[in-house]
Order: sequence, then structure tokens, then C-alpha cells
Amino acid sequence: MSSSSAAPRRGEKARTAAGRPPMREALVAAAFRLFLERGYEQTTVDDIVTLAGVGRRSFFRYFPSKEDVVFPDHERYLADMTAFLAAGDEEDEPVRRVCDAARLVLRMYAEDPAFSVQRYRIAKRVPGLRAHELSVVWRYERALAGYLRARFAGRRDGTLRADVIAAAVVAAHNNALRSWLRSDGRGDPAAAVDHALNHVQAAFCAPPADARAQPRPGAAPDDVVVVVARRGAPLWQVVREVETAFAEGLPPPS
Repeated sequence: MSSSSAAPRRGEKARTAAGRPPMREALVAAAFRLFLERGYEQTTVDDIVTLAGVGRRSFFRYFPSKEDVVFPDHERYLADMTAFLAAGDEEDEPVRRVCDAARLVLRMYAEDPAFSVQRYRIAKRVPGLRAHELSVVWRYERALAGYLRARFAGRRDGTLRADVIAAAVVAAHNNALRSWLRSDGRGDPAAAVDHALNHVQAAFCAPPADARAQPRPGAAPDDVVVVVARRGAPLWQVVREVETAFAEGLPPPS
């Protein structure tokens, strides 16, 4: 298969599925065709607009730079994710909420696996694109952390907890996403991301209020567990010690 035939055919899909401007999609398709044929560094904005049949002004109307045409949907999904977080209420468990917000970003990749795999391969070869992608990921993480900081306001180490959880959500999401991209988009990316985010929820989600009120099975009403930790011990280590102490006190399975 030639490089041109491998170029992503996003324009037709985007117009019917999301109603995106045809010119914008033509620019993305032209850019990726040239990136695959010539290489990213050897392709100029003038090359892209010539192939797309539009002027330079049209290109910069949609994309601030050549790097942005590689990641054409991040701004929209960042806005969608921020709106999703803002639409939550106090009844939402905050860690589950940010995990659900991360799943929104996955849709951007899963809606066109071939395009996502091609973008991953191009970005992996170009240091400037990797740096650009990291800056985008950082903005997602800051959005998640901002929501969590507001939810944990007034708590001891609330800001620290918010930043740690946001980083963990992004790391889990990206670990599963990149594994899927390295497999050439085979398998179910949603299942892989769910599996990764379940680890975050298991580590950081608060149990439901009714569950916290119930004594653990086999425990006496006045059963108490005391855990001693050194001053300054990281939170994850203290949590692990508590979990271990409770696990050791459980009766053996029947």
C-alpha cells in the first residue's frame, strides 16, 4: 500500500459525524498525507495549503502552527472535559468524576484508530511534536487537578492530594492508550483504559458513606486498628499500612 493510500480519510467521517468544517478537515488530511510521504520536517505549511487547495490564511484560521495540525481535536476535547467537570455536583465522588473525564479524551483517539496510530508514529519520531504533546497532556492534568483542588479545598493536604490523583489519572490513561497505539489500534481501548483507571479508583476513591459506617466482617463492635507511621511518611504508604492491618484482621475464608 502506498503512503498516499494510507493517509487518514478523516474528512468524510468528520463531516457526517461531527459536522466539522470541510476546509479544516481537508487541511488535516493534506498534512498527514505529506507527513507520510515526505516526513514531518520536510513538509511546510505552504506544501499543505497547496495540496489542500486553500491559502495560508485559511490554514492559520484553524491552526496556530504546523504542530497543531497534528493534534487537531485536543482543544475541543479539553473544552469538553472541562465542561464535564464543571457540570458535576457535590454528590459526585471526585476521583470517579475525573476518571470519567479522562474517558472523554479516549473517544478522540478511538473514533478513528487509523488516524490515531499514524499520529502516534509521526509524533514519536519528531522531538518537537513530542514536546508539543507533553504540553497538551499537562493542560489536561491541570484541568483535572483544578477540579480536585476545589473539591478537596479545606482538607489537610487537599492540594497535594488533588495534584497526585490528577497525575495518576493521566499516567494510567496514557499507559493504556499508548499500549493500544503501539499495537496498531487492535483490541478495545476503552477496556484497557477502564482497567488502568480502576487502579486509580481503588487507590484513591473514598468508600461510600454507608460502607464506612459498617464494621468489617468478623470484627467486634469496639474493634480498633492502630497504625504507627513515621512523621512525613507519604500518604500512599500510610494507606497501604492501614489496608494491610485490616486485611490481617479478617477471618480466613470459609
